[in-house]
Amino acid sequence: MNADKFQTALARFDAENSRDPNQEAGRPRELLYAERLTAWVLKLCPAASEPLRLAARCQHICRWESPRASYPATRPGYLMWRADLKKFHAEKSGAILREVGYDADTILRVQALNLKKNFPADPEVRVLEDALCLVFLEFQFAALAARSDADKMINAVRKSWEKMTEAARAEALKLSFGEREKNLLGQALRG
Repeated sequence: MNADKFQTALARFDAENSRDPNQEAGRPRELLYAERLTAWVLKLCPAASEPLRLAARCQHICRWESPRASYPATRPGYLMWRADLKKFHAEKSGAILREVGYDADTILRVQALNLKKNFPADPEVRVLEDALCLVFLEFQFAALAARSDADKMINAVRKSWEKMTEAARAEALKLSFGEREKNLLGQALRG
């Protein structure tokens, strides 16, 4: 790993995400998200490869530029938005990594991780997916549960749980949840 190039890439990703006009805890939301995702990747896999660390930091890069409201408020609209976002993030991260001086193989690997290619067979994609699910459960679940009906939340938790490895599930069970979230999680897992 070229430490200078790696740090430059992280700084570029963070600079892009610092432009997020949406705030959470007094900070740009996507910058905070990138830090949280990185922390979970490193907790789950302390020896994470350079491409996995890069992918964690740019997984949602500039997400606010493609708002959900710009797509139809339907299930197919949601799925199209998600698919388009993955491509957008992969293209944006690839452009930054090229500017920083990364080789084509590293860029393609980071993009494959952004796109979650070969899930669940690819162990690094599994780590990234586990981290994504844990960020959801730790930081987004309560707010979403507060504005969504129980059936929707139970379904969301079940889908996340099905994608997670046993190690990630164990970490999820250590998280601190409010009473509503505990109840929803319990219902989802009883299934």
